[in-house]
Amino acid sequence: MEQLLVLEYEHIKDEQKSRIGFRDNLLYATLASMAGVVALSIDPETRAALLLLPPVSLLLGWTYLINDEKISAIGRYIREQIGPRLAVLQSDREKVFGWESAHRSDPRRTVRKQIQLGVDLIAFCGAPLAALVVYWVGTPGGPLLITVSVLEALCTAALAWQIVMYADLGRSHPHLQAS
Repeated sequence: MEQLLVLEYEHIKDEQKSRIGFRDNLLYATLASMAGVVALSIDPETRAALLLLPPVSLLLGWTYLINDEKISAIGRYIREQIGPRLAVLQSDREKVFGWESAHRSDPRRTVRKQIQLGVDLIAFCGAPLAALVVYWVGTPGGPLLITVSVLEALCTAALAWQIVMYADLGRSHPHLQAS
C-alpha cells in the first residue's frame, strides 16, 4: 500500500509541475495576444479590434484560473489524503510531505498572494476593461458593437469576481487548521 501511495504522489506531483508550467506560460500568451491586438488597433480605422482583447483575455484568464485551482487542489489532496494515509502506514507516525504544508506558513504568504491577486486582475481583467474604455471614448461602432462591448465588460467583471473568489489569501488553507 505504501508503494502505491508513493507512486500516486509521484504521478500527481508530475501533473502539478506540468500544470504550473502551463499556467505560467498562459500569462506570457496573454501578454503576447494583448500586444497583437493593441498593434492591430493603433489605427483609428481598426479601433474596433480592441473588442478582441476581452474575449482573448477571458479565454486565457479562465484557463489560467482553472489550472491554478487544480494546482492548489493537488497540493490539498497531498496534504489531506496521501500524506495522512502514508503517516498511518509508518511506524513513527510522523507527518510526511511536510513541504506541502510548511511553505503555506510563510509569514509573507498573505502579502504575496494579495500581490498575485492584483497582478492576475490587472492582466486578465484590467487590460481588457482599459481596451473597452479606449474603444468607448473613441468613436464606437454601431449598436451591435456597443452591445458586444457591454457584454464583454460584464463577462470581464464576472472573471474578476471568479479570480477574487478563488484567491487563497489566508495564511493557510482552512482544511489545514484541523490537521
